[in-house]
Amino acid sequence: MIIRRPLRPLARILKARLRGVDPALIEAEERAARLRDQRIRERKQAESRLVLMAATFFLAFAVVGGKMAMLAAYDPVEPELTSNSSPIVNQRADIVDRNGIILATNLVTASLSAHPQDMVDPVGAAIGLSEIFPDLNVDLLLRQFTGDRKFVWVKRKLSPEQRQMVHDLGEPGLIIGPRELRLYPNGPFASHILGGTSFGREGVYAAEVIGVAGVELQFDDYLRDPTLEGAPLQLSIDLTVQAAIRRVLEGGMQLMNAKAASAILMEADTGRIISMVSLPDFDPNHRPTPAITGDPAESPLFNRAAQGKYELGSVFKVFTAALAMEQGVATPDSMVDTSGPLVWNRFRIRDFRNYGPQLSLRDVIVKSSNVGTARLAVAAGADAQQELLDALGLLEALPLELPESRRSNPLVPQRWSEISTMTISYGHGLAVTPVHLAAGYATMVNGGFRVYPTLLNDVSLPSEADRVISQETSDNIRDMMRQVVVRGTASLGEVAGYEVGGKTGTADKPDPQGGYYEDRVIATFASAFPMSDPKYVLIVTLDEPEETSGYEPRRTAGWTAVPVAAEIIRRIAPLMGLRPSAVGETPDETMRLTSN
Repeated sequence: MIIRRPLRPLARILKARLRGVDPALIEAEERAARLRDQRIRERKQAESRLVLMAATFFLAFAVVGGKMAMLAAYDPVEPELTSNSSPIVNQRADIVDRNGIILATNLVTASLSAHPQDMVDPVGAAIGLSEIFPDLNVDLLLRQFTGDRKFVWVKRKLSPEQRQMVHDLGEPGLIIGPRELRLYPNGPFASHILGGTSFGREGVYAAEVIGVAGVELQFDDYLRDPTLEGAPLQLSIDLTVQAAIRRVLEGGMQLMNAKAASAILMEADTGRIISMVSLPDFDPNHRPTPAITGDPAESPLFNRAAQGKYELGSVFKVFTAALAMEQGVATPDSMVDTSGPLVWNRFRIRDFRNYGPQLSLRDVIVKSSNVGTARLAVAAGADAQQELLDALGLLEALPLELPESRRSNPLVPQRWSEISTMTISYGHGLAVTPVHLAAGYATMVNGGFRVYPTLLNDVSLPSEADRVISQETSDNIRDMMRQVVVRGTASLGEVAGYEVGGKTGTADKPDPQGGYYEDRVIATFASAFPMSDPKYVLIVTLDEPEETSGYEPRRTAGWTAVPVAAEIIRRIAPLMGLRPSAVGETPDETMRLTSN
């Protein structure tokens, strides 16, 4: 409630009348006082509003001045267009070898697109681009530039020279945007290991780089993880050794007239792969398109070392010898019946030549007797054979860090009959990859511990829980493998000072129409060195080799794969810091080999 002072106060009016004063004067005085108070209040209110306005303007100018000072203190930044779509993350970590040498990295390049609606001279642009890029069709470009399309991809990758030539065209409708490109500075070296990349989501100013094969695909999430801040992926590969093996293998493939070849170098104690070569190969900087028709194995993209499954022949005899010793069937000096042929129903198992009625277990391996090996396997039993091969990892896909390898399950017989036991004992009827074989041989020579092949550098040594065969059996196997080189089917594999041991294998290739070819083989040499303390396992495989220096073609591994492997060891051993032992006389390398 508002109480206002009356203009005619009764007390003053009564007193004025008693004194004879006009009461109207009292009312005028009160009215004047009221107006005076009102003017005072209005003046104070106006002053308050002026102070508030002054403070508001001061704060506004202070904010603007502060922002201007901040902008002046920082470098200018080009404004970016924002949208509701998720940003394209194109950062990808490097891949390096065990010594930190770059195998795959990123290169900033450019892409070229077109906005036809912004073009001044579409015809001139089409003609100019066709001159810069001869693979582009000028008629197709002209239809795209003069049609209804608002956006046209022209080139997803530009070299600096091409970028400058496009810029010189002076066409405003041609848009050059930044692009991150995956670069493999070593070309085809390690191409099957690295695999390759492609573009995923694409924009004018960025594009996803995603793995499509090899470790690029296997570790795609790791390589694209921004939380790792670009930490490189380190592999177990040694690029120097990889390059040396590839050069020797390529020369050996040509010298032996082989259609393809592969080589694997593995640490015997850890399973780390130092080198993996598959020929023919490709340049991952220009990865070819996978073939839609035909045999995939004929493509250079096919990894024969980790993806190809082959019956590898007599290299499996080492596993049978280990099986016989583990089962107590024979010792290295036990005599084995090698009289032949060995008949099982309609099947006949023969040796390359007649080795007499019996050989010691050691000489069954040295001379490579199919008959003796088959009899040892039957004596040990099919169950024991399966158990050993399974423990070695030869009946399942290996957990190698390659998607292609993880899909390569060995080809095993549907029914493991007695004849299967016989043929598998010398490497027929069971198809595995060369990587399987390398891991199996590493177990044979490292003291009996199973190893798991890996392309990563950070691994641990196997423990007693990983034991497959005894130390004694492993020692005996090493001695037999050494004897194969010293006086057996792999005498051309001797490398002075490095105590090479191994086993040859020459397997007839299956005919898709049924049976086996008579003149096509897979030649393999599975070796280890130095045999006094095996550090490395080397597997060399040649597809359809044919050595033609003599009067007739020679296809056995002793004449084809073994010399190539010896040259590889001769080249790479010094690179890996292996010092040769005391050098003695080397066996006569002109000796004619008489077995497979």
